[in-house]
Amino acid sequence: MKIFSFTFVLLSIMLMAQPKHPLTFEDLWAMKRIGKVQLSPDGNTIAFNVTTYSFDENKGNTDIYLVDADGKNFHPFKNSVKNETNPKFSPDGEKIAYVFDSQIWTANLDGSNEQKLTDLSTGTSGIIWSNNGKKILFISSVYPDCATDDCNKSKDKQKEESKVKASIFTELMYRHWDEWRGEKRSHLFLLDVTSKEVVDLTLNSKSDVPPIALGSDNDYSFSPDGNEIVFTMNPDKVVATSTNNDIFILKIKDVEKEKPTPFKKISESKGNDCQPVYSPDGNFIAYTSMERAGYEADKSRLMLYDLTTGTTKILTNKIDLSVSEFVWSPDAKTIYFLAENEVYNSIYKLEVATSKLSLLKKEGDNANLLLSTDGKKLFFKQQRTNLPYEIFSLSTEGKDLQQITFTNQERLASIEMNPLETFWSKGANNTKVQSILVKPPFFDAKKKYPMIFLIHGGPQGHWSDDFHYRWNLQMFASKGYVVVATNPRGSTGYGQKFVDEISGDWGGKPYVDLMNAYDYAVKNFSFIDGKNTFAAGASYGGYMINWIAGHTDRFNALVSHDGMYNAESAWGTTEELWFNEWEFKGAPFQNRKLYEKFSPSRFIQNCKTPMLVIHSANDFRLSEEQAFQLFTALQRLGVESKFLYFPDESHWVTKPQNAKLWWNTVLDWFENHKK
Repeated sequence: MKIFSFTFVLLSIMLMAQPKHPLTFEDLWAMKRIGKVQLSPDGNTIAFNVTTYSFDENKGNTDIYLVDADGKNFHPFKNSVKNETNPKFSPDGEKIAYVFDSQIWTANLDGSNEQKLTDLSTGTSGIIWSNNGKKILFISSVYPDCATDDCNKSKDKQKEESKVKASIFTELMYRHWDEWRGEKRSHLFLLDVTSKEVVDLTLNSKSDVPPIALGSDNDYSFSPDGNEIVFTMNPDKVVATSTNNDIFILKIKDVEKEKPTPFKKISESKGNDCQPVYSPDGNFIAYTSMERAGYEADKSRLMLYDLTTGTTKILTNKIDLSVSEFVWSPDAKTIYFLAENEVYNSIYKLEVATSKLSLLKKEGDNANLLLSTDGKKLFFKQQRTNLPYEIFSLSTEGKDLQQITFTNQERLASIEMNPLETFWSKGANNTKVQSILVKPPFFDAKKKYPMIFLIHGGPQGHWSDDFHYRWNLQMFASKGYVVVATNPRGSTGYGQKFVDEISGDWGGKPYVDLMNAYDYAVKNFSFIDGKNTFAAGASYGGYMINWIAGHTDRFNALVSHDGMYNAESAWGTTEELWFNEWEFKGAPFQNRKLYEKFSPSRFIQNCKTPMLVIHSANDFRLSEEQAFQLFTALQRLGVESKFLYFPDESHWVTKPQNAKLWWNTVLDWFENHKK
């Protein structure tokens, strides 16, 4: 014990003595990234994924680690050269089920006694145990009418061996995000742990379980007694125009092999209903629900379905928060949930009987909420602008915050990063608008620094106190820039009215909010060099950069990543049509004036500011043709411009070497345009 104590003290002194340096790209991608977290039934052990990246292999590898709930005994559970994911403790706490090589395995907590439970050609993911430990739910992408794996295997073989690679489409949503959908659909399967027999619970269904979009990380589960299964599915025929995810129940006794299983719909909204969770006593199902059809950013209400009476009530009707993930207390009297709250993702406590709300933890970007079986302690991941995700605990009274893991402690000790600050300015109609401000490392208030002004995507999202691996505020600041990231109209965390006010007004109030925040920062912070300011954004942020290009010359240079340029052609080449049709109040042939009013392409002739355009071939949300049109216009206008094109990326840049090129190109663009 003395030797251990001495070593720990010595390591701490060495870390403190290291000279610090600004965050580098190599630092960013060397961080160990904590993924999904699970808690053992006795509350004593935590299992979680950790992903690390290799520049040589140009990809990541995910392993499973265990740690005691008090932070001791951190060690690997499974860490081979292949990915091990989705750890789930068995109900008795003696085994962990996990996915390895696309199949479900189990092993003892010490990693011994490995057993392979599935052998499906279509692979598996998303493990959920029944409370008696006899059954497991999982998902797999299959041909809807295939009742056996041999059928799926045969169809895949025919497709692979065919000399014709053409496709014929007869319906929309033929591609999504970054993949062509094909004929397969995600189905829900039931596995008998003893016999290893699997049954397709949604056989013949052309609907995906979980739904293809707008669902949650918790869209199917067993009832406490194991007699029922609840799940989320979008039953509408044209999914491309529908946000109508619904909640369904099926009885285990009705399940028969190679036959469709009957199920009952319990949700009522035409909007997005998802995340159904049984109460521990089995009397209720809580789920989240959006009221308005076609609106993916509506208020996410917490609903309570009574299994005895078949009635539903809204638990958060008078609470202006959008509930994300949640957990029940063991006595079914309380629900703990997460909700975006200004620049944080906060933890709340809700009394089921009275809807009395308490804020337990405001600060931090918190996720993956778990509750101990005694109902006394919450476990969750937390990240901050200067801290990648680590695992924390908090009492259910909001006290005794404890950090459990220190995955990147040694690396972080040598990096100089400043915590975020915030300021408020007046936006359109004198509405208060919040911005994040991050100062560069080794900041000196007497000096002048150039500014990078960042605009987030969504648009219904927000800049938060997070450690992002693509749009990392500290990386932008690392080269000696002040970073300002504003949450304009449409941002979440400021009430539903604030969210709603961007729809139909993309270049209106949000633009005023942003420019007012920019002007406020330049005027009120003496350390900002107003002659050297730059702006960048992705997705909706890219749209706003394209809009800015035709409406102001405030900036030295601009960066537009995956941005909408031509509103009408963006509608015709995207996949989730409900989004564009909500935001622009219909299709172009229904409301062409609004598309024309807020299309950056109509104002590009005013652009004088140098622009870097970035896009990727596999971005099906905002097709590459948006960048082609924009870059062509800039070149023809004689505006200084550069086009960074990735043939192997999607809406995001995820490969390490591509990401390095992205950062180098963006930061060099700013450096080359300083006055």
